Amino acid sequence: MPKPFSSHLSRRLFLGSAAAGLAAPALAQTAPETTEIERDISQSVRHNISSFRTLDWRPYFSDTQNGAILVDITSRALHFWSEDQNTYRLYPTSVPMTDDLTRRGRTEVVRLVEGPDWRPTPAMQERNPEWPAYVPPGPDNPLGTHALYLGWTYYRIHGTHDTRKIGRRSSNGCIGLYNEHIAELFGMTNRGTQVLLI
Repeated sequence: MPKPFSSHLSRRLFLGSAAAGLAAPALAQTAPETTEIERDISQSVRHNISSFRTLDWRPYFSDTQNGAILVDITSRALHFWSEDQNTYRLYPTSVPMTDDLTRRGRTEVVRLVEGPDWRPTPAMQERNPEWPAYVPPGPDNPLGTHALYLGWTYYRIHGTHDTRKIGRRSSNGCIGLYNEHIAELFGMTNRGTQVLLI
């Protein structure tokens, strides 16, 4: 005896769903590689989505005098509050490749440079002897279009011409932003702007 039409339809839907479910792993294998260095994309994407959120300045600063910058290494995000607290910005960043290259704590912006030049630190030259000793301002400069020099020697918040680095553990210690974001941040900060890396 033939089965009712609704049973045929339900069976077809079930079989189609099952086939799609079986094909999903094959489709996932053709997806782009993770944007995190040496980590599984399911971990890094889930973590970044949950952590990339707006924050209030009060748990981190006693006031916003001269403005305040908070860099969260874990979520790879930079938060900025203006002195009058009317302006808040949240930017994705690149962060240091390893914990031994990471510096945390309080400092401040001591110098602002548009069109920075770049020299590798002695430690960078030791790790990468093939790197040039000097790179002038321009499209090949690893500091991008603007740089905020911090009170710690060799540490900066700067732009990058290599946009693949943003959102990744990809720097030698500095915090990198898209060039358009560092240009905006550059326009809002001054010498003395507070900086906290956590």
